[in-house]
Amino acid sequence: MAGRVKRKAGLASAEALAARPVVSPDCALCGRPIGTQVEWHHRVPRSEGGRETVPVHPICHRTIHASATNAELAGPLADIEALRALPAVARFVAWVADKPADFRAPVRRGR
Repeated sequence: MAGRVKRKAGLASAEALAARPVVSPDCALCGRPIGTQVEWHHRVPRSEGGRETVPVHPICHRTIHASATNAELAGPLADIEALRALPAVARFVAWVADKPADFRAPVRRGR
């Protein structure tokens, strides 16, 4: 079987991938376009049974987990709008709004 490549089940063909529109997703927290690095945030933590994910910048992801516990993220803060309403997160979103997509900085633990 020289020259044959087995494809794993579930992988899309190159033609199918090329046919998809290329859309640069925006960060679910800050709304800026995603750069070269993307992390996927579980709106409800996996430890609490969550499955749905949203794309976020690494700095935004660290801010989410520095600002709220998993129990809070599973309950009242499962909604992104409620999470943005937290004072620490609202200050962060206002601060990061004019930064480039791949901006990196340390995040303070503030729970």
